[in-house]
Amino acid sequence: MPAEAKVTRFLQGNWADVNPPLAGPAHDLGGGGPDVDPAIQWMINQVRGCNDCSTKVDVVVIRSSGDDGYNAPILAMNGVDSVETLIIKSREDANKADVVDTVNKAEVIFFAGGDQCEYTRNYKRTGVETAVESVYTRGGGIGGTSAGTMIQSDFIYSACSDTVETKEALSDPYEDISFTYDFFKWANLKGTLADTHFDKRDRMGRTMTFIARQIRDGIADSALGIAVGEQTSVVVDKNGLARVMGKSPVYFILGDHLPEVCEPQTPLTFSDYKIW
Repeated sequence: MPAEAKVTRFLQGNWADVNPPLAGPAHDLGGGGPDVDPAIQWMINQVRGCNDCSTKVDVVVIRSSGDDGYNAPILAMNGVDSVETLIIKSREDANKADVVDTVNKAEVIFFAGGDQCEYTRNYKRTGVETAVESVYTRGGGIGGTSAGTMIQSDFIYSACSDTVETKEALSDPYEDISFTYDFFKWANLKGTLADTHFDKRDRMGRTMTFIARQIRDGIADSALGIAVGEQTSVVVDKNGLARVMGKSPVYFILGDHLPEVCEPQTPLTFSDYKIW
C-alpha cells in the first residue's frame, strides 16, 4: 500500500505566535507570472494598520504542490515575523488539527498558483476553509496568484472538467466549462469572477463566456469579471476600494443582462458588456 501522504511544512522566522490587533481585511489578487512584491507588502501593511511601525505578522502560504519559494522573499518584507508554507494535497490533510491551527493563527494567508480544481476539491468545506475565513473575519489579509486568485472570487471557474481558452469557450459556452460556488464568499468580492494570465493568454472571450454563464444559468442577475494580467495585482482594502499594481492591464468586465444566445454546442452571442 502507498505511504500515507503528509502535509509538508517549511517555516522560516520565529516559531512563536505574535497575535497582534489587525486593521484589515485586505486582498491581493495576483495575475500570475512573477509576483508583485509591493502588492504583497501593501496587504501586509493594511493588516498591520501602518507602513512603518513595529507591528509584525505571521504569514502562511498554502499550496497543493511545489516548495518554499515564497518563504525568503516574504520574510524579508517589512513587518513579517514568520512565513510558513503548507503543502496540502488532500481533504484529509486540510482537516488535520495541527494544519488548521497553523492557518488559524496566521494574520496573512497567500495561496500560490497551481490548480484551482485541486484547491476547491481539497479545501472547500474543510477546517482549512474555516480557518482562512476566521483570519479574514479578524481583519487579516487573504491573497493569492493565478489559481490562488481565481478561488477568491464569488463565482469560480474551477477547470475540473478541462482547461478552456477563448476560442473553445466562445464556440461552446458549456463544453468542459465547470464552476464552483459557495467557497470563501468574501464580502468585498461578492458577485465577481476572477481570471488571470489575462492578456498574455488572450482570455477576454473566455471571461465573457464565464460571465454569460452565471446569468444564463440563473446563478446571478449580473457578474463582474476581474481580469488580471501577469506581473500585476488588484489589491482591495477593507472598504472594498480596488487599486491596480504592476505592469500589465487589468479589466473589469460587467455583464448585467441575459445573453442573446448561450446554449450548449452553439456559439455565444452576448452584446453590451461594460468594460473598464
